Amino acid sequence: MELKRITVDDTEVFDYIADDVFDEPIHPSRLRDYLADASHLMMLAIDDGLVVGQCAAVVHRHPDKVAELYIDEVGTATSHLRQGIARRLMDAIFEWGRELGCEESWLGTELDNVAANGLYQAMDSDPEPIVLYCFGL
Repeated sequence: MELKRITVDDTEVFDYIADDVFDEPIHPSRLRDYLADASHLMMLAIDDGLVVGQCAAVVHRHPDKVAELYIDEVGTATSHLRQGIARRLMDAIFEWGRELGCEESWLGTELDNVAANGLYQAMDSDPEPIVLYCFGL
């Protein structure tokens, strides 16, 4: 299993993705736009040429607070669950965030996502209640 930091030059690795790694099919122009933005980070887990896990994050810089790493997505192929892939991806993206000057990281997940909540709590994190508002643009 290889963990790979994805750059704008790595679009070919998205040709072979296992089921359930991403929520929707990859759209080539969206992928290029995403990877072209230096504040977007993506780490992939690759097993014999097949993408079996992903962690996407965004570096948030503020004029009045420390830089934060927002974990936007974590996904693992159903065929590769319970192998520590998500934990390895998160540890690797945290390291990348530290290299970029981030001092904190945060994410959100649904209350009924038992697997995700178990992972995040095992990573010595304290959940904080929030209210989520969604706006159509």
